[in-house]
Amino acid sequence: MSVVHPLERSAGERRVAPLVRMLAAHGERVALRGEGADDGITYADLAGRVATFAATLGPVRRLVLLEGRNDTDTLVAWLGSVAAGSPVLLTGPGAARDALAAAYDPDVVWDGRLHTLRDTSAHDLHPDLALLLSTSGSTGSPKLVRLSHTNLLANARAIADYLGIRDTDVAATTLPIHYCYGLSVVHSHLVAGATVHLTGRSVTEPAFWEEARATGVTTFPGVPHTFEMLDALGFTGAELPTLRYLTQAGGKLAPDAVRRHAARGAANGWDLVVMYGATEATARMAWLPPHLAETAAETIGIPIPGGSLTVEPRPDLESDPEIGELVYRGDNVMLGYATTPEELALGRTVHELRTGDLGRQRDDGLFEVVGRCSRIAKVFGLRVDLDRVERSLLADGIVAAVADGGDALVVAVAAGAAAVDTTAVRAAVREVTGLPAAGVRVVTPADLPRLPNGKVDYRTVAASGAATATREVPRSVSGRHVAAIFGELLGKAATPDHSFRALGGDSLSYVEASLRLEQLLGTLPADWTARTAADLAGAALPHATRLRRAAPPRGLARLLGARRTVETSVLLRALAIVSIVGTHANLFVLLGGAHTLFAVLGFNFARFHAALPRVERTRAVARSLARIVLPAMLVIGVVATYHQGVTWKQIFLLNWLTGPGEWENPMWRYWFIEVAVVLTAVATLVLAVPAVSRVARRHPFALPLGLAVAGLLPRFALRTTAYDAEEGGFDVVERSLSVGPMGIGGGDFLHEPHTVFWLFALGWAAAGATTVGQRLLLTALAAVGTVGFFLGEPGREAYIVLGIVALTWVRQVQVPDRVARTAGVLASASMWIYLVHWEVYPHLEHRIPLLATVLSLAAGVLAWQAWGRAEAAFKRRTA
Repeated sequence: MSVVHPLERSAGERRVAPLVRMLAAHGERVALRGEGADDGITYADLAGRVATFAATLGPVRRLVLLEGRNDTDTLVAWLGSVAAGSPVLLTGPGAARDALAAAYDPDVVWDGRLHTLRDTSAHDLHPDLALLLSTSGSTGSPKLVRLSHTNLLANARAIADYLGIRDTDVAATTLPIHYCYGLSVVHSHLVAGATVHLTGRSVTEPAFWEEARATGVTTFPGVPHTFEMLDALGFTGAELPTLRYLTQAGGKLAPDAVRRHAARGAANGWDLVVMYGATEATARMAWLPPHLAETAAETIGIPIPGGSLTVEPRPDLESDPEIGELVYRGDNVMLGYATTPEELALGRTVHELRTGDLGRQRDDGLFEVVGRCSRIAKVFGLRVDLDRVERSLLADGIVAAVADGGDALVVAVAAGAAAVDTTAVRAAVREVTGLPAAGVRVVTPADLPRLPNGKVDYRTVAASGAATATREVPRSVSGRHVAAIFGELLGKAATPDHSFRALGGDSLSYVEASLRLEQLLGTLPADWTARTAADLAGAALPHATRLRRAAPPRGLARLLGARRTVETSVLLRALAIVSIVGTHANLFVLLGGAHTLFAVLGFNFARFHAALPRVERTRAVARSLARIVLPAMLVIGVVATYHQGVTWKQIFLLNWLTGPGEWENPMWRYWFIEVAVVLTAVATLVLAVPAVSRVARRHPFALPLGLAVAGLLPRFALRTTAYDAEEGGFDVVERSLSVGPMGIGGGDFLHEPHTVFWLFALGWAAAGATTVGQRLLLTALAAVGTVGFFLGEPGREAYIVLGIVALTWVRQVQVPDRVARTAGVLASASMWIYLVHWEVYPHLEHRIPLLATVLSLAAGVLAWQAWGRAEAAFKRRTA
């Protein structure tokens, strides 16, 4: 005897018997528990109730509007409507239901009770039509997805297949059943003969966990916000001994969060299954096998059984040939859309699903989503049509631009001369979208930002929303908050999956980033440059702690500001540039700053460039060098117009290669910039060798340590001490590497790239030193290399050794806020200060050295700020 599934009905079929037989096939197994089924309802009982509802509905096929609730009566009404052959418009309660009722004029309404509005249908309903769902979850969007019986059954069976659902499983409905993800949980478990625990409770309610334990729940679904709540609860899985696996969909979960939850599950005996889908695919299109969750967390996995994914080129959106629009094909692809009641008569108008997501297929066969093609946002698990929100606001007299802020919609309303009622705007957006208060962020620029072509600049709108959040002390820090800082400082589109290093951050931009992140997070992990924005957000201190740290200080601390965490490398850069300028201006004598900066340069090279893939590293270094070379050539070029001692050799930073053999001023005043560029370029060339690059990734400490030792050879070979019998003491013996008629490598011993490379390499190794033994070894090498390097200048040698020791042993220090801010500005502007101070201090060094020093520092800071504004203006014009 064949058994017909309740979701698999041929066109025009009206018999209840096949459905009853299917439900009865699972016999006395428990089908439902929870809301309306406290004592449990067996499949046989459920079959009887469904048959009764279908009989009540009658044989005439009509459009049923069903208000979805997570209870037994609603589920019976849904299955009974399917059994009777009547298509269902499934919606949420309240305004969403009313909007769809007005747009589609249903024949029958179920809201806990059955309301028959007409005995026959006012619509022409296609025979294959089974279910209508809003494309925006519970937002009440009049654009509906038309699904067939085949769609529903194919999707349910595929999910049951790849999840390996057992008849002993119990699934809790932690998502609304009018949401396609929530409904698919019900369908897939009924197909497998498992139990559905109906509940409307949130995972934040203690009663949910009590009921789940009592019912023996083995799985429940979650959107990203669900997992944020689980994190906040400190969930491990131990709270639910019967838990077998969790599923996640409804929006992208940050890769670090995927890895974190997957590791937590592995430690506590449950799996995490990350899934990718859309209402248009009846829920699911791809899934990530649990064993890959930790190693491929950034991917969406593989197509579900019976489905396929392809990447089709979109040259209008993406130049990378590996990236294109993800296109899905399978029996669960919708019939098509409906925007009016007349379109309910349509059959299949869609044969494949163009997802609107930009993606690629990796070499391991897994698919990865890298962006969006359209203006659909996914916030709190709901898909929201941003253009529709704008139209709705305009109808209310509010001119706004709405952008996807990731964790919230960002609504920009032009303030102009009038005050904006942000409360009213937020309420209007929430009404049309159904989003919670945390899902809407309102900003009020003077005018809406525009691109050169006159269109709204939505990227700026989104960034302004995230930046607004970072100026406050948000209750919870999200990856978008951190990404906004990255994007603003680096001038790039940043997402929670990006790290500062991956976005091309370097030593010229990380100072301000570190200070702002410390203010946002309340702390700053030592490896923050390599961690994604989402991961950094997860490291934020509790809200109360961040509030306390952000509170205005009192007493003496009020003068200096609250204490802040600052990286040692930032303080060393600030101290070095002050010591250089102060020494040149005759305010004091504190030599060693420039050579200490070479160690800092190597330290930052390791953090921002060394670990990157070869091609990406080369590009990143090229960008960093351009930010040094271009300003230097500009400043030196201007100086050359009025200073006879400055020539093309200095302008093109080639004096180290072609300059005179004697140390002369001003011929050698820019030596530090030249050597810094050479050292960085040489290190990049060394890593361009594939074998060396592999060694660097595997041994981030050993490789630079070896380079440091090698670099000490010319340092000692070219400068040694010899006993002078006539004088009765030791004297310095220097040897030159100059060759050719011009001489290569002019200048003196202390200022040549090949004799200071070891300092750069020591800083590089310091970034990779993780053990006490490694740090002790670096300390010893610093002492061995430095002592005797500057004969007769023990203070200078001590400065350099202490700087390297601090870089090696102390990664961060606590200083007053004003000190931190001042150090941050000086460190960020250090290159500009070095370039311009030569033109300032000589006019005052013999009369007012303090003023000469202060004005030199100020001139450099102003030049740095002016260059930054010019860069930003250029990027806006070329965007």
